[in-house]
Amino acid sequence: METDAELSTLAAQGRAAVPEESRAFAVEVVLGPDLGARAQVEPEAPSPMLVGTSETCTLRLTDRAVSRRHMSLEVVDGRLRVCDLGSTNGTRLEGVAVVEAFADSGAHLQIGASRLRVTAQSSRPVAVDSLAQGFGRLLGASGEMQRLYPLCARIAAAMIPVVIEGETGTGKEILAEALHEMGPRAQAPFIVFDCTAVPPNLIESELFGHERGSFTGAVAARKGLFEQAEGGTLFVDEIGDLDISLQPKLLRAIERGEIRRVGGARPIRVDVRVLSATRRNLDVEVQRGRFRDDLFHRLTVGRIELPPLRRRRGDVPLLARFFARQLGGDEHAVQVEFVSRWEEYGWPGNVRELRNKVARYIALGTAAEDGPERGAAPLAADGSRGDAIHRVLALDLPLADARQRVVDELEQRYIARVLEAHDGHVGKAAAASGIARRHFQRIRARASE
Repeated sequence: METDAELSTLAAQGRAAVPEESRAFAVEVVLGPDLGARAQVEPEAPSPMLVGTSETCTLRLTDRAVSRRHMSLEVVDGRLRVCDLGSTNGTRLEGVAVVEAFADSGAHLQIGASRLRVTAQSSRPVAVDSLAQGFGRLLGASGEMQRLYPLCARIAAAMIPVVIEGETGTGKEILAEALHEMGPRAQAPFIVFDCTAVPPNLIESELFGHERGSFTGAVAARKGLFEQAEGGTLFVDEIGDLDISLQPKLLRAIERGEIRRVGGARPIRVDVRVLSATRRNLDVEVQRGRFRDDLFHRLTVGRIELPPLRRRRGDVPLLARFFARQLGGDEHAVQVEFVSRWEEYGWPGNVRELRNKVARYIALGTAAEDGPERGAAPLAADGSRGDAIHRVLALDLPLADARQRVVDELEQRYIARVLEAHDGHVGKAAAASGIARRHFQRIRARASE
């Protein structure tokens, strides 16, 4: 079985270098109780690096004004992305409070009473397989996806628990199936449990089964999903929505390899690999006390984050053609110029929304262009059909995530409009926007992702 260290260094092994470059970043405490503490954020890391006082953090601090999981750091396209994880005292980049931002080399981060300096390390090519088109049934040829495939292959062969993170519609269940099908348990059952689809009072019976007479309506003994998945894989979807009262029981089942049916007197041994997925930020959920720290630590031995479609440059045409063939249509009927317009759209529903768009296009032809996915509707305040707020509300996201989606779309449209009004002159556009040029450039870079 691979160790965490082996998995985290996987991306440096067995692949051909391509021209795209990425950098590592050193983060060092230059002021505060932990002066001199240092950690390095690698571009090939399978998950963001955590900073805080919790023992699960890579850069662990003793500063009492720092939250247990205060912020996360990761390298995205050669830049350091900083995300505040709902900390008590917030995160500041160059004195400005941020929720999510990109830090340049030489920038300073302030958390609690500690100041951290960011320093870029020497650039080096990111190793990816330039021929990779997918992993199992998970498709994508973009650099964002190619970097994941070797890690996925290694994780598939391991028997460790894995958490798959990503926005709604990014393909988390498809990746879970691919990990199962590409691994040693491919011939055994693959059982799916969705935490949002079963009432909380029935989840325990659904997962662990029940004995006859254990509750009203239990007219016969029934195997739970753990027993049904014996020798194979249990995929727990939306693990972040699992009621906290049930989390200790799931933890025991994973740690001990045994379950107890509702109303049962004896433990039952089970040999099951657990994969899970969530649209929520589990680091934030732990910080807020809605997800157990010990269960988080047990589930995230392996951790994969699927990027949203808006960051997967070049994958929209590939996926559109694939869906056209899959749905029995003519892939050439998905017009090149139409697809190019789709590439500029933000895709709040991600790959699932693209598939639905292709299905509509096959059925309706050019009449499908009038749908809400065109992305040209104004950001109205009344939530009318087709506007950005309406599309975000339809995703049923947590408030913080929904707010950020709306802000992202507003910034993207605003930057494009003000630049057009000033003939692409960044200095004039920044002045007209009422913000510093440096801040304007940061928003512009974020909006163009």
